[in-house]
Amino acid sequence: MDFKVVTLFVLIVVVTLLITYYASKKTNNASSFYTAGGGLTGWQNGFAIAGDFMSASSFLGLIGAISLIGYDGFFLMYGALVSYLVVLLLVAEPLRNLGKYTLADMIAERFQTKKVRGVTAFNALTISVFYMLAQLVAAGALFKLLLNINYEISVVIVGLVMLTFVVFGGMTATSWVQITKAFLLLGGTFLIFIMVMAKFDFNFLRVFEEMKTATPLKEAYLNPGVKYTNGLDAISLTLGLVLGTAGLPHVLSRFLTVPNAQVARKSVVYSIWIIGLFYVMVIFLGFAAAKFVGTTDIVAANPAGNMAAPLLAKILGGDTLFAVISAVSFATILAVVAGIVLTGATAFSHDFYNEIIKGGKATEKEQVRMARLASIGITVLSIVLALFVQKINVAFLASLALTVAASSNLPVILFTVYWKRFNVTGAITGMLVGLFGTIILVALSPNVWSAEAGKALFVGTPIFPLASPGIVSIPLGFLGAYVGTILSTRKSMTGNFQEILVKTNTGSDVKGVSHY
Repeated sequence: MDFKVVTLFVLIVVVTLLITYYASKKTNNASSFYTAGGGLTGWQNGFAIAGDFMSASSFLGLIGAISLIGYDGFFLMYGALVSYLVVLLLVAEPLRNLGKYTLADMIAERFQTKKVRGVTAFNALTISVFYMLAQLVAAGALFKLLLNINYEISVVIVGLVMLTFVVFGGMTATSWVQITKAFLLLGGTFLIFIMVMAKFDFNFLRVFEEMKTATPLKEAYLNPGVKYTNGLDAISLTLGLVLGTAGLPHVLSRFLTVPNAQVARKSVVYSIWIIGLFYVMVIFLGFAAAKFVGTTDIVAANPAGNMAAPLLAKILGGDTLFAVISAVSFATILAVVAGIVLTGATAFSHDFYNEIIKGGKATEKEQVRMARLASIGITVLSIVLALFVQKINVAFLASLALTVAASSNLPVILFTVYWKRFNVTGAITGMLVGLFGTIILVALSPNVWSAEAGKALFVGTPIFPLASPGIVSIPLGFLGAYVGTILSTRKSMTGNFQEILVKTNTGSDVKGVSHY
């Protein structure tokens, strides 16, 4: 069995390295490194977006959460899907029309000041690290289960392999790895889904009937309240998921890889259908893991339930299917981590190094070199942090990153595009209040402090009662942006709103954008 697993893992790595090799031949300037030269089509970018979002947290984390806590696991899922409607209606087109390489380009297009660009780039780096933790935790758990390799060594291996994609191939390689991985993940998920439904004679109602007695939770398994006994916690989590995607830097950067806003909108439509289909199957795979694997074995393999999907594959198809699904999970982690690191590295290289330190005068060669160095730094930092959070469910870790994005980036994006009076002070205040407010609330929450040893990072009584802080932190971000604007009396800091209004709706006069 180990031989099969290793063989499939090596095959996945070889295929992705070949993609990187061919992509590296096209990565000869900053545009191709940062945004694949803006040359992806609607379906390509749609699959890449879906590949970005169908991460280890979605596949391993969601199936694990649903298998252990039933209905409450849905809270980690449906909000994320609905979030793409927010992206489609409010963010995709303005970002494509205003941006060039990064989210900071969009904000700086209105507020042409280094302070705003610097804070936006810092936000992007912080959120990227948060989101990357979920993927690295999943990698550590996966390797430990499959090959009996220590968690710490597993995290380092994934980090090093992923760095190869980013350093040599840039966004072109990352995009095609994500597209390939999306097809693999959909195919693998569909295969298990068919095998699961065959056991229920393809009767969906029968699945729900049998799940009433399939777990120790009995009928409570299909009702809310197993994990989120406080309704505010469920609402708070949902808010972060619904609004968070519209502020995730590595998702937003995908809209800069297409020629124009029209293609950006098509990309979102493709991704909604793909992710929706995937999530429907995930529900039933979570149920099947609880029934056929058993919650005791799932928890024994990983306390957070992150290994439920590979264990279900082993029950259904033996060692071969187990190896296939594990290899696909590995490809999922590699692709998503590469996209996250590339976004953080782009923010550092383009925004900090080129625009702030070099005043926009760095050569493209210098920018690409700095992006590669930044990739190494971000990877090392994320690996170190991942060593301390291995007991937390990866779907929940990803939800925290979404909450940070919803609290810090989204208020500023919306106010930049839609509020005439919004100014530099409001932008900086909103981002910092949202970012640090979320981090502080998480640090005081039950995820970090628990009266029972082993259930959180530290033993103690949490000061903030909610596991997810979105219901407080998101309004804080909007309030910080509003109050900062209102209290500032300098009207000259409002930026060129009328020009922004025209650009967001027409795409005219935007450097590097193909017009239509």
